[in-house]
Amino acid sequence: MFNIKKDFPINLEAEHILLGQGIDPAKASPALTESAKEIIGALSGLIEPAALYGRLPVKDFQHQKIIFEGGFFEGSLVNRSMAGASSLGLAICTVGSKLDEEVGRLMKEDPRKALAIEGGGIAALNLVGLQTANIIISEAREQGLNNGMQASPGQEGWPIEQQQTLFSVMPHDKIKVNLTESFLMLPRKSISFVVPLGEDMCADSIPCDFCSKNEQCRWRRNLD
Repeated sequence: MFNIKKDFPINLEAEHILLGQGIDPAKASPALTESAKEIIGALSGLIEPAALYGRLPVKDFQHQKIIFEGGFFEGSLVNRSMAGASSLGLAICTVGSKLDEEVGRLMKEDPRKALAIEGGGIAALNLVGLQTANIIISEAREQGLNNGMQASPGQEGWPIEQQQTLFSVMPHDKIKVNLTESFLMLPRKSISFVVPLGEDMCADSIPCDFCSKNEQCRWRRNLD
């Protein structure tokens, strides 16, 4: 029912690392750009990518609640993104704990390097998440299904407490990702998401479109 993938190509450049830090590469100082370049080699030994993914059939949809095999999700974002889905693609992705440990070690002695590595971890995680979503979508399209808007617990309109539901139906321990009491993931460089799938689904929106902070947020996806 669920698959594990670990052989992800992670090819990072300085601009990816800067973007991972929330820095526009075109506006980065020479020192920050040099720091990003310097840690590229070190990242290869710190990143341990892994993804757990699969699909579960949808049983019913009631207003803002979608009921699937093993549980349900509810919220205004759930309503916008998952209405009409016949199944849900679920994923948990991580780049492992080594990177977090190295950032913690370096933060006192070389904070600039620590922040560059942190940015590299975020960039790598974004790549793992993107590749995993593409696998889910490609497999669904082979069966004549389209994908809707990808969303994650914790985004506006979907309470982060429902992260627990997602983890309860997935064998997350197989990739060594767990939840804290506040429903955050460990290792910290981990993400979870849901891709709604169905014959009539259409991915014509992203969660940023429904977020009250979409004009001010530096993490808003670039749609150009």
